[in-house]
Amino acid sequence: MQIKDKRFELYISEEEILNSIQKLAERINTDYKGEEIVFVGVLNGAFMFAADLMKDINLECEISFVKVTSYKGTSSTGKVHELIGLSTDIKNKHVVILEDIVDSGLTLSKLYSMIDHNSPKSVEVATLLYKPEAFQGKYPPKYVGLEIPNKFIIGYGLDYLEFGRNTRDIYQIT
Repeated sequence: MQIKDKRFELYISEEEILNSIQKLAERINTDYKGEEIVFVGVLNGAFMFAADLMKDINLECEISFVKVTSYKGTSSTGKVHELIGLSTDIKNKHVVILEDIVDSGLTLSKLYSMIDHNSPKSVEVATLLYKPEAFQGKYPPKYVGLEIPNKFIIGYGLDYLEFGRNTRDIYQIT
């Protein structure tokens, strides 16, 4: 697959993605049984993950979205900018941040600081993809769909220069 000036090859199939999401939902459903929970999806990348995960969640829950950015092209800028903040009341509620991918952990640090000052009961992270070798943050995700190496990927919500989000599968750069 060609997007702009880069070539990508199939890396993770839709079937594998959906199976990992179903397993994540089962763990979350078990861990939060009988509790009220607020999911906070991180736009733009996590929109597909959040939609598919919510189909398998059978808890009393709300979902809200925030938008932050730290990437330019294929690499992190090292700075996280808040574009749309949290508008849902999370005081004394369990919060699960929904991320498409966790690599350096910079975005998570920003999200924790955004959320923590609103006095939630607890905060955890669920991510479809996790790059443990790239992670440098303080808050590793509790719920991980798939661990992957530190390679640039697109598809299923992830982008290159805002393109490629609309595929059912995930592709890695060649």
